[in-house]
Amino acid sequence: MKFLDQVKVYVRSGNGGGGAVSFRREKYIEYGGPDGGDGGRGGDVWIEAVEGLNTLIDYRYQQHFRAGTGVHGMGRNRHGAAGEDVVLKVPVGTEVLDEDKNLIVDMDHAGQRVLLAKGGNGGFGNTHFKGPVNQAPRHANPGLEGQELAIWLRLKLIADVGLVGLPNAGKSTFLAAASAARPKIADYPFTTLAPNLGMVDLSLGERFILADIPGLIEGAHEGAGIGTRFLGHVERTAVLIHLVDGTQEDVAGAWRTVRHELEAYGEGLEDKPELLALNKIDALDEETIAAKAAELEAAAGVKVRRVSGFAKIGVTELLREAYALVQQRKGEAAAEAAAPEDWQP
Repeated sequence: MKFLDQVKVYVRSGNGGGGAVSFRREKYIEYGGPDGGDGGRGGDVWIEAVEGLNTLIDYRYQQHFRAGTGVHGMGRNRHGAAGEDVVLKVPVGTEVLDEDKNLIVDMDHAGQRVLLAKGGNGGFGNTHFKGPVNQAPRHANPGLEGQELAIWLRLKLIADVGLVGLPNAGKSTFLAAASAARPKIADYPFTTLAPNLGMVDLSLGERFILADIPGLIEGAHEGAGIGTRFLGHVERTAVLIHLVDGTQEDVAGAWRTVRHELEAYGEGLEDKPELLALNKIDALDEETIAAKAAELEAAAGVKVRRVSGFAKIGVTELLREAYALVQQRKGEAAAEAAAPEDWQP
């Protein structure tokens, strides 16, 4: 399945059905009164977050959605049926924005359902207009028109841990070693052109979602290499695993490039807990590993893990560290949500 994380769609709710002009026509009743029924309301347009989806690819092939028109009212006080609703089903984590890219709603949990466009009300039949003065009204209301709008759907993956690093840092190989995911892997930059998700199972009850984000390049926060869209997928993660390719010359420079992009992008990415790892150590001798790890530690000022996704060296230990941090962040978030607001006299 192809990955699509941003698309523009057009929605229109249904028009209401018109009210009917009708009079009773029965044998032995010379002056039958009005009996025109009301029109049915137009269908609504809804959006719903559902599990099991991780792309907006369905909206590449259809961008226009229109709800049903309400049925017109009929004689004998028969009301028209309501128009059929339309429901746009999207992955959890989809943001809905207006045409100017202002946020309307964030679909952040499964089952969430939001009304995008309300259908027009049906018109009143002539029965509603009968009165002492006008006992045979010959007019009815037309149905009200539906609403029409253009919206953007923007998907930001919901994962516990995000893999970041320069192109060819070995993120896809690491994801394959850590989970059952099978991303495309090759020995050249930009193999990964879309985020991949994998479920990491450490032991019974210890699992989390790991996202492989396409490699970041200098200027990603300004959109280089559509970097802003890639960085957007990291926003919802609790922890970052930053992989640095140990086979390149300037490991400290590689770390600085990615850190700069995270900080320049903002949105809290620079404050997320980060586990830094020197990757591809299976291709290096012990002396080189020690020298490059020391260089990286001096630049970052934090502990550097030594791993190899290809040879599966140090992978489990790094994943356990990530899991512990994820649990810690979830605990902090739960405590913050449960804490009462400060009382102001």
